[in-house]
Amino acid sequence: MRPLVPALAAPSLPEMTSVLWFKRDLRIADHPALAHAAALGDVVPLYILEPDYWRLPDTSGRQFAFLQDCLADLQSRLRGLGSDLVIRVGDAVQVLRDLHQSMPFGTLVSHEETGNGWTYARDTRVAAWARAQGVRWTELPQSGVVRRLSGRDGWARQRNSFTAQAQIEPPSRLSPVTLPSDPVPSSLPPDHCPQRQDGGRDAALPLLGGFLTERGQTYRKAMSSPLDGAIACSRLSPHLALGTLSGREVAQATATRQREIKGGPRDGWAGSLKSFQSRLAWRDHFMQKLEDEPAIEHRCLHPAYEGLRPAEPDAARLAAWARGETGLPFVDACMRSLIATGWLNFRMRSMLMAVASYHLWLDWRATGAVLARYFTDYEPGIHWSQVQMQSGTTGMNTIRIYNPVKQGLDQDPTGDFTRAWLPELAGVPDAHLQRPWDWDGASGLLDKRYPAPIVDPVAAAKAAKEAVYACRAAHRGDAETARIVQKHASRKRPRRKPRNDAQLSLDL
Repeated sequence: MRPLVPALAAPSLPEMTSVLWFKRDLRIADHPALAHAAALGDVVPLYILEPDYWRLPDTSGRQFAFLQDCLADLQSRLRGLGSDLVIRVGDAVQVLRDLHQSMPFGTLVSHEETGNGWTYARDTRVAAWARAQGVRWTELPQSGVVRRLSGRDGWARQRNSFTAQAQIEPPSRLSPVTLPSDPVPSSLPPDHCPQRQDGGRDAALPLLGGFLTERGQTYRKAMSSPLDGAIACSRLSPHLALGTLSGREVAQATATRQREIKGGPRDGWAGSLKSFQSRLAWRDHFMQKLEDEPAIEHRCLHPAYEGLRPAEPDAARLAAWARGETGLPFVDACMRSLIATGWLNFRMRSMLMAVASYHLWLDWRATGAVLARYFTDYEPGIHWSQVQMQSGTTGMNTIRIYNPVKQGLDQDPTGDFTRAWLPELAGVPDAHLQRPWDWDGASGLLDKRYPAPIVDPVAAAKAAKEAVYACRAAHRGDAETARIVQKHASRKRPRRKPRNDAQLSLDL
């Protein structure tokens, strides 16, 4: 983690300076808000570190550490333009009020943000304050997400049009207006994530280049594997979440690479890059869902599914799942890997959520918050849409109940991944690794070195299927389902044979 450098000494500031409020857009390249603010005159680049946000149940120390990397990188790049990043700690309205008293700025500029409910409420308060003070707050889009969208018809064209627009060059110079920064607190609870990715654009650009020229060749085939996917996937999702890269520059860099390999040998690149472009589009698609209906962070998209599972989850099951101690080896290996790295490939994310919601019959709000904390790349718009999708509460998506034993056999056929994260199973024969309870030697293992399964995976899946399908059948074709489809469903023509391409946080 790179330390943040103390701010430069502050010269006097001109009146009516614009404040550029950085949020989840920690870069200077392809930054519409920065370009707009610079065109107006003097700019004060501001980041507000909000302690209340970092006390939420969906935030964590690993995300905070990644943020600190990104802020240090951004600070360095702004100093290269002759400016600096002013970091203030506190409530956003109070920070802006204090800044306005010392420097009567007339314009606040930022990007539109599709965050969680807390950031939505904060922005509502900021907007009220700005109106009362006569401060013009200009919010600009930085992705294919469309604010105040009337309906999904034609949305894909709008998204693709934005993505195809020319990237915006950063200003060559910014006015040297600086203010002292507050010290960054380090009071978050410990979050041991020894293999966390580094943040900042200096870390993001080599990842993008390496993916497009080397690692990504097997992306389409390897992304379902927890072992191969860790290398073949782009690993750009945390950088997209905090905006050290823009989605547009990633899509355009991929398009450039697609043109380079066009007409070349069929060596996997064409299909992999096409799949990657699709996932970039799906990223905006799922974020649009939360933008259109913020309540999906807190309530079932289809209200008929409220009360289907106990509102108060079974504490023992929830704790076992969160620690990777369910007694289902592949589930536990995936969870322990996620805890240690902050990342997991798409299919395994989906399986973790599905097992929690179906086999363990836990409410998605409790388990979704656990995964949100574990994901360094937590993106609220994608996360909560996907949590509900994998829990069967949307009323429109296919219900997918993963068989965790089969997933282990299919995605970890050698057992290397499972044994790497569950060393207590090192002596279990390959034939019994994913079902150690069927092994003759299990008596010396289960509930001594490794827990016995907390549920019967076959019986639990059967009971969950019956309950969820009964609810679905009772509300198939009702007015609420029709409303949900009209508002949220993709207009993309479905495949003849559906594939499980959805993923939590679209890890890319």
